Amino acid sequence: MAIIELIGVRKSFPMGDGELEVLHGIDMKVGQGEFVAMMGPSGSGKSTTMNILGCLDTPTSGRYVLDGQDVAGLDGDELAEMRNTMIGFVFQGFNLLQRTSALANVEMPMLYAGAKAKERRARAREVLERMGLGDRMHHDPSQLSGGQQQRVAIARGIVNRAPILMADEPTGNLDSKTSDEIMKLFQELNENEGMTIALVTHEPDVASYAGRIMHFRDGLITSDEPNESKKGAVA
Repeated sequence: MAIIELIGVRKSFPMGDGELEVLHGIDMKVGQGEFVAMMGPSGSGKSTTMNILGCLDTPTSGRYVLDGQDVAGLDGDELAEMRNTMIGFVFQGFNLLQRTSALANVEMPMLYAGAKAKERRARAREVLERMGLGDRMHHDPSQLSGGQQQRVAIARGIVNRAPILMADEPTGNLDSKTSDEIMKLFQELNENEGMTIALVTHEPDVASYAGRIMHFRDGLITSDEPNESKKGAVA
């Protein structure tokens, strides 16, 4: 069963006296536990699609069904709850709060979810230790390397135990060695814990870790194929 499904999704933005359509009818199904990479040049529609998948934006027309729920029927509060319970996010720029410890950054999604302080602290510690940051959890982002900051961001993305992780150019600010380490972390989350991952990237080497690769161009999906030569598979 598909946990993510887009049906004839179009998206337009106001431009001058009219509108510019950037998605021209996207159809997509992602099953529970898949790892999908979305590739394409700038302006191809992949990031707009990711924003819709993450419930950060809504289609102009068409349907988005997330875990069996038609997202179009949700109000603002329901959308926010859906995001918080179903989706974790990892961004290129880390999006960490400065002058705030790694531990407090990771606790933030649980605060929005209404978790009690003791539970927030315990779970944040647990995921930071899993990310290899047990000795850095009281450091601010400015005291961490780029790779460590992205590990904090991943910890924050998974701490609510959402079944879906969405990553937008998560290695864009990292060197190739650190990028490989981060991608292996994503792969472990997918293969060992069954997390569904949708990742936007323009780098073929990053996409090679996914089990399926979609190519976007001019607001359409031009190819959608299994990745037969998946890199770094977890034993």
